Amino acid sequence: MRVFVGTDHAGLEFKEHLKQALADAGHEPVDCGAFEYDAQDDYPPFCFEVGERTVTEPGSLGVVIGGSGNGEQMAANKVPGVRAALVWNRSTAELARQHNDANVVSIGARQHSVEEATELVLHFLATPFSGDERHARRIGLIADYEQNRHRPAGGLPTRSGRP
Repeated sequence: MRVFVGTDHAGLEFKEHLKQALADAGHEPVDCGAFEYDAQDDYPPFCFEVGERTVTEPGSLGVVIGGSGNGEQMAANKVPGVRAALVWNRSTAELARQHNDANVVSIGARQHSVEEATELVLHFLATPFSGDERHARRIGLIADYEQNRHRPAGGLPTRSGRP
């Protein structure tokens, strides 16, 4: 599988390790930057590149890496069609794929050992979408909202007693 990988300075060392681990696991890693250490670089362009390339190439997945992974997930999710998930353990990696058909994984390189972060990414990549109707329906609701800002079932639920 082709896997697009991008990071800022915070994940540069891990990205180099991960590219080799991906190749060793039979994947085709595609480096979307950063290509050199720059403590002042900004993560959004790398995340946008990963997201755009993942969305335009069916069957591929993406990995965005940062210090915490939070901003990287947010940036990647601005690309229409991206469903990026921040993972921090095997369960979140698995559920992101099984239930949400996440196509980009975000990982905090400063939050895990190299071995743990690598294992989380590989587990994410190896986990298929369940295809369950309820999950597909929910993904469809998100995609519809992303495309036309149409809220399902007439909008947000209302609660009595709230202004």
